[in-house]
Amino acid sequence: MESRIEQRTRTMIIDNLDGDEPLSNLSANRDFDQVLQARISRRGVLKGGLGASIAMLFGDAAHAGVGADSSAKAMAPAAAGAASKLGFTPVPISSADDVTVPPGYRTQVLAPWGTPLAGGDADAAFDPTRIGAADQAQRVGSHHDGMHFFPIEGQDPFHGSSSDGLLVMNHEYVEPRFMHAAAIGQALTRGAVPALIDGKRPADEVMKELNGHGVSILRIQRQPDGAWDVVADSRNRRITGLTPMEMAGPARGCDLLKTRYSPNGARTRGTLNNCAHGVTPWNTYLTCEENWAGYFVNRGSRPREQWRYGVSTASARYAWDLADNGADDYVRFDVAATAAQASEDYRNEPNTFGWVVEIDPFKPDSTPVKRTALGRFAHEGVVFQPAVEGKPVVCYSGDDARNEYIYKFVSAQPFHKATAGGHLLDHGTLYVAKFNDDGGGEWLPLVWGQGLLRPQPINQVEDPDCSCFQSQADVLVNTRLAADRVGATKMDRPEWGAVDPATGLVYFTLTNNTSRKQADAANPRANSRWGHILRWKEANDAAALRFEWDIFLLSGPTEDSEFNGAKLDAKQIHNSPDGLWFDRDGRLWIQTDSSESAMNSGDYAQFGNNQMLACDPVSKDLRRFLTGPLGQEITGVVSTPDGKTLFVNVQHPGATTSKEQFAAGQLTGTWPNQGRYPRSATVVITREDGGVVGG
Repeated sequence: MESRIEQRTRTMIIDNLDGDEPLSNLSANRDFDQVLQARISRRGVLKGGLGASIAMLFGDAAHAGVGADSSAKAMAPAAAGAASKLGFTPVPISSADDVTVPPGYRTQVLAPWGTPLAGGDADAAFDPTRIGAADQAQRVGSHHDGMHFFPIEGQDPFHGSSSDGLLVMNHEYVEPRFMHAAAIGQALTRGAVPALIDGKRPADEVMKELNGHGVSILRIQRQPDGAWDVVADSRNRRITGLTPMEMAGPARGCDLLKTRYSPNGARTRGTLNNCAHGVTPWNTYLTCEENWAGYFVNRGSRPREQWRYGVSTASARYAWDLADNGADDYVRFDVAATAAQASEDYRNEPNTFGWVVEIDPFKPDSTPVKRTALGRFAHEGVVFQPAVEGKPVVCYSGDDARNEYIYKFVSAQPFHKATAGGHLLDHGTLYVAKFNDDGGGEWLPLVWGQGLLRPQPINQVEDPDCSCFQSQADVLVNTRLAADRVGATKMDRPEWGAVDPATGLVYFTLTNNTSRKQADAANPRANSRWGHILRWKEANDAAALRFEWDIFLLSGPTEDSEFNGAKLDAKQIHNSPDGLWFDRDGRLWIQTDSSESAMNSGDYAQFGNNQMLACDPVSKDLRRFLTGPLGQEITGVVSTPDGKTLFVNVQHPGATTSKEQFAAGQLTGTWPNQGRYPRSATVVITREDGGVVGG
């Protein structure tokens, strides 16, 4: 414990409650709500025409299938009265501090924050305030998010053992008040750090927080009694905010990536704010850096690589730059230009974040690689079209911030299973989506030297019209500005995507966007408080430059929602759709992320805690499958290959505890009731009869 003198000299700093980026898209590009309203006007979506509208566009997307060549053929209508793939009783809305699943199902808590990598003792009484930074680096990280179960054979990401494998999961961020002894008794919000000591933070606190971020790789096995355990394995490891990383692709070695740590622009340290993920056809894991900009501060003049992404001029999210030992690991978060050239300071450190990072979970000595050809922005995740021999690799990613964009990458080289690897993500074309009023859309290439991305003089002043580029590396480091320049459509926080493997249809959640301006009666979705799910069909094949789109689901309360031409009912209402995933049988799993600041209050009280729903897009059945505990977000979902075990993550339980309650030691949520504080954890879900989950 710190001395009384240290306690007296601690001072509070400004905290960022949620870590979300400030609104930074000042372009004149059209907002998606303008496009949507034109679309609604044309097809009468909000007057009961949503189902008919989709049927007109997609032939109702029956699983008539994507052929062996992965072309998106015309979809045959679903058979009348098609049997539902959902076989469970929906659960009601809940505001309890517990996980609820349908009758006939059971749950188990697995790998909560602080679980030792070595497995064995689950350490149910884990107290994060009593461990040091080095210990945290050998334990499961905080705030579980996207994840995948890799069968232990290591040959295919979706086929193999259903009882033994590597669970790889992201850890998005940390809640400092639950990590440090110094926080006890202080009035701290969920985003605040313990008060500074003479203007500094203890270095061990900073290192512990860095080690709470990143990715965990864990071998898990189903035991004879049906329970799952983390077991010792040489492949168990942590990747954190301090792990050395390689840069790859067109931006590697460019001037904008050069730092004091890597004067040649080829390396960086760590990965941060790891939200959703991706799984490659060659059996590797992609972790995606989302709201990374807030970790940095520039109290001087920001270049466009910083202001367009929301790097603060006041303070960094966790004040890591103020670590009291002045180590290089921490001073890099102060990104002002302080030297004669970039290779002598950290002005370019933010440019080494905002990427997709590839990790080989089966090679514990391998170095993670940041794939720059996929662009730099607030990546929510990466979702792939099914790989087809001899065809390009195609994947999609959303930029999870208000009024940002949806992207698509098409590899330059074709996929061949025998030789496929990460190199396929280093060469290709990055596109950004433009949605048209008539239900059509186009993919706009972000290629230097083409169209509006021709080289011109650069104006470094903070100016929304500063969108000139000198190289493809420049385009990729400044992906948002390039997308602004070509006229992409501004979206309502594009988050997770999912591709139906049977049809090739792409689904994307648009969580919400309360910055949208109020509109008149013709715009019934003003403020976009509830969010919706968009889907599209590529023209001809996955690499096509045009697509057709429509709205799959309008989330919200009964009076302001629609699915399949009807309002949502009590077993379906939800808001802020976020996580999205198709299981092996074509069920679409939808997870919600209602903000902690709004949850169970005002108009949001009707939705209760965050939840997960299952949907059969063919029979048009939608049911609530799970509700989570207090203060959390339901995020991350995957099953074993046989579909009989489902893994779901519960992130930041107990986050609704106010600063006054925390100071008094009164927590609003303590799930999973293992130790002093609430802990993010994975929930294992199985059927009591051993059947397929959801069926």
